[in-house]
Amino acid sequence: MEQRFDFGEAVRLTRNVRNDGTFPGLEIGNLLIKRGSVGYVMNVGTFLQDQVIYTVNFLDHGRVVGCREEELQPADETWVESLFETREKVVTRYTLAVNGEVLAAAGTEGEVFKVLRDLADGVQYHVRFPGHTLQVPESCLEAPVPCKLEAPTRSEADV
Repeated sequence: MEQRFDFGEAVRLTRNVRNDGTFPGLEIGNLLIKRGSVGYVMNVGTFLQDQVIYTVNFLDHGRVVGCREEELQPADETWVESLFETREKVVTRYTLAVNGEVLAAAGTEGEVFKVLRDLADGVQYHVRFPGHTLQVPESCLEAPVPCKLEAPTRSEADV
């Protein structure tokens, strides 16, 4: 297994890093470092003998975090911001079809599997929909609308 980044190299996070329970003092799931942040490689190790893990010092945030190789890119590479990231839920703005066959109707919920930032025509995503995984331009997706619960109203009969 070869490492991509060396000690002292500036790297940028390509996805948000949340506490998986290994960062003391914060609840599991809390955001540790936001995607796009730049840090410096302090150490390189492995996990389960098949994953390269980098210890990265994010000086602006005062945090040292372990990052997988696929979560990093060189800091001097062009950074393209995206609306969504891996594992986020999204819904289609439009009906998505291939050769006339509808694969995801407008409003269908899916989950982002991969973010493709290095495309000439903008950010696209590999999205898992029920029964299909499709490559979808960012302009065709939106965040799901959270369910809003309304407080019950009181009628004269309730009083």
